[in-house]
This record gives sequence, C-alpha cells and structure tokens, in this order.
Amino acid sequence: MCGDAGQPQAQTNVKKSISQPALLANRAFVVHLYTEAQVEHGEFKGRVEHIVSMRATHFHSLEELAAFIVQVVTTLPEDETDT
Repeated sequence: MCGDAGQPQAQTNVKKSISQPALLANRAFVVHLYTEAQVEHGEFKGRVEHIVSMRATHFHSLEELAAFIVQVVTTLPEDETDT
C-alpha cells in the first residue's frame, strides 16, 4: 500500500512494547527439519536447539519436539526467565 506521495503507509495495527522485546531470547529455539522429513504426511524429524543454553536434541515427532521445549523452558534458571 502506498500513500499519496508513493511512500508506504504505516501499519497502525502493529504495536511495539518499549519495556519488553517482542521475542524473548530465553524462549528462542532453532528448529531444523531433516530433508527426509515428510511434513506433508505429519512426519517431523530434525534437530532443535535452545539459543540461550545451546542445549540441543534430535526429534522424530512433534511430541518429542514439544517435550524438549517444555523441558528446557520449565528448567530455566530464575535469572534467565526475563531475558
């Protein structure tokens, strides 16, 4: 969308919080899906790594991926829960 002068219009529905970043580093993960994973058939295989702690694991299902994320997030040290 462009305004009268050909400039992009600002999006008014996006709000940024100054006090808290949009993405918390302690809850950031990298998920790599293996080439042979057939996600279109519900087959999820890959590797996941927690950015802050660098803890990583391989997974062979969404359940294993979710279990790793829950395990990492619920065992974060107190001083890392707000970063």
